[in-house]
Amino acid sequence: MKLVPATLFLLSVSAVAVLAQDRGTYNFLRNDISARAAGVNGSFVSMTDDPNTLFYNPGALTTLRQSRGSAGFLKHLLDVNGGYVSYARPVEGLGTVGGGIIYLDYGSFTQTDESMNILGNFGARDLALVVGAARSFDDLTSVGVNVKFLYSSIAEFSSAAFAVDAGVLYRIPSENITIGASILSAGTQLKSYNGIRESLPLDVKIGITKRPEHLPVLLNLNLHRLADRREKFLDYLSTFSFGAEFLMSESVRLRAGYNNQQRKDLKLGTSAGLAGISLGGGILIGEYILDYSFNSYGKIGSLHRISLGMGL
Repeated sequence: MKLVPATLFLLSVSAVAVLAQDRGTYNFLRNDISARAAGVNGSFVSMTDDPNTLFYNPGALTTLRQSRGSAGFLKHLLDVNGGYVSYARPVEGLGTVGGGIIYLDYGSFTQTDESMNILGNFGARDLALVVGAARSFDDLTSVGVNVKFLYSSIAEFSSAAFAVDAGVLYRIPSENITIGASILSAGTQLKSYNGIRESLPLDVKIGITKRPEHLPVLLNLNLHRLADRREKFLDYLSTFSFGAEFLMSESVRLRAGYNNQQRKDLKLGTSAGLAGISLGGGILIGEYILDYSFNSYGKIGSLHRISLGMGL
């Protein structure tokens, strides 16, 4: 009976994956959030003891050992900048609650009329507000739910949406294994740019984390975008990412990752370069941890993230 909640959730995940269509707007939600998660290239669905699991699998929030906060900055392509803040804490009798903000600023653009006369400048921004809670069913299984408000603006135009996330985490302590699954950004637009509502970037993720016996490393394998429509069932297996977090000492972490779908999408001509490859690391100083990640987009460029986490 302990496996019933997880089994029902995974059946729901399968149903959504079969029925869902490709998704379009608010695609900034597909970006990795923290430097730690980006260092393993998004292989984060089954990771634990991190407030940023809120954005990947709210069911994993119950693994927090104490109240923790995190904040980070993203240096994207073409002077696009972004960042986030997050916080989560255990609450006696309720479970674990958390919240976060994600933003992306696309910078300033020149506004012209049809004759290319300059009228001024305008900006474009995306924002997501996330609030979630998680609760354990027993020592092995926990589930969580988020609600999200999404906002996007271009000059004087804007759109807004409401979405929910759901996630489950199952632990196998004897094998040092955690298994996670989540449904992210299931919702609808409340206000559209042009009067035509667009679908949200619904995503279904499944992942497993394993720490081999006597080896100081966390190995992660995730499947992403399982809600996208594919021509063949085996195509769903191609949307995998792999990540490794090496525990070099009590205070130093090194990370590497590979995202297969990202590498395919960023291939130019016959070469993909280093597209889909990520590297990163973290240093623990007292109650603080400083993380950095580098994600290659091949010939297009690269992304840099830095995050600061703290126990509160």
